[in-house]
Amino acid sequence: MAALQGLLVPHLLPERCYDELFLRFNLLHVPCLKILISKGLGLAIVAGSLMVKLPQVFKILGARSAVGLSLQAILLELLAITGTMVYSLANGFPFSAWGEALFLMLQTVAIGFLALHFGGRTAQGVSFLVLYFTLLCLLLSPLTPQPVVTLLQAANMPAIVISRLLQAATNYRNGHTGQLSAVTVFLLLAGSLARIFTSVQETGDPLLAVTYVVSSVCNGVIAAQLLYYWHVPAGAGARKKLE
Repeated sequence: MAALQGLLVPHLLPERCYDELFLRFNLLHVPCLKILISKGLGLAIVAGSLMVKLPQVFKILGARSAVGLSLQAILLELLAITGTMVYSLANGFPFSAWGEALFLMLQTVAIGFLALHFGGRTAQGVSFLVLYFTLLCLLLSPLTPQPVVTLLQAANMPAIVISRLLQAATNYRNGHTGQLSAVTVFLLLAGSLARIFTSVQETGDPLLAVTYVVSSVCNGVIAAQLLYYWHVPAGAGARKKLE
C-alpha cells in the first residue's frame, strides 16, 4: 500500500484524495474522482502524443511525397501548438495538462521539414528548422513579456481555424486527402476532445479550454473529410503541388 501511495501521491492525487479513495474506499467521492480521471487522462494523452503524428511522418517517408498536405496549414498548426506550450510553461500548469504539446511540436516540425524536402526545397527546410528553434528559445526565455505570451495563446484559435480550413480546402480541391494519415487525424480529434475536460479540471483557464473546443470542431471537419474520401486514391482528381 505504501508503494501505491508513493506512486499516486502527489503525481496523480493529493494525499486527501488518496485517503478517500484507497483508505476509506469512498469510491463515489466526486471531486477526487474528477482529479484522478483528469490526471490519468492527461498523462494518457501525453503518452499517446509520442506517437500521434508518427503515422503521418512514416506515410510521407514511405511515399517520398507530401502531396495533399497544406504547408500553410502545417505552419499554422505549429504556431498553435507552440502557443499552448509557451503559455502553459509561463503559467506553471502541470505537465499532464499540456505535455503533449511538446511532442506534437517536435513531430509537426519534422512534418514541415519533410514537406519542404520532398517538395524540392531542402535548403528552405533547414532554414525553417533553424529559425523555428531560435524563436522558440526566445519565447521561452525571460526576455518575452507575459502579455506577449498571452497574445500568442489567444492567437491559437484563429490559427487553428485557418489551418484546418486550409487543409479542408486542399482536400476539397484535390478531391482526395493525399498523404494525410487517418490514424493521426482521429488521434488528434480524440486528444482535443479529452483536453476540454482536463484543461477545465487541471488549469481552470477558460482561454485554454475554449482553444480545445475550437480545435475539436476543426479536427472533426478534417476527420469527416477523411471518411468522405476514404475510398478515393491519392492520385485521383486534380493533382496539386504542395501549397
